[in-house]
Amino acid sequence: ESDAGDYTCVCGDKQSTASLAVYALPVVFKEELKNEEVLEGASVSLNCELSKAAPVQWKIGSKVLKASDKYQMRQHGTTAELVIHDLGVEDA
Repeated sequence: ESDAGDYTCVCGDKQSTASLAVYALPVVFKEELKNEEVLEGASVSLNCELSKAAPVQWKIGSKVLKASDKYQMRQHGTTAELVIHDLGVEDA
């Protein structure tokens, strides 16, 4: 999208201009989340990979998760990770 705009070819005192529009492709999951089974008290890491870098939001049901001692959220390029510490049965 940052390449969109008007481009001009100049030759001496002549020029030709064209407008370039760039449409963003939708973000899709290249690698989706996988089901996990973990013992109470342990930690778990949930990972997914996107087709391009984009902001993500983590939820459990309809509740949006916020970074805390329990929830760590990381994103490196196209890979998003949620680490949940000290798992309890309420985290299932």
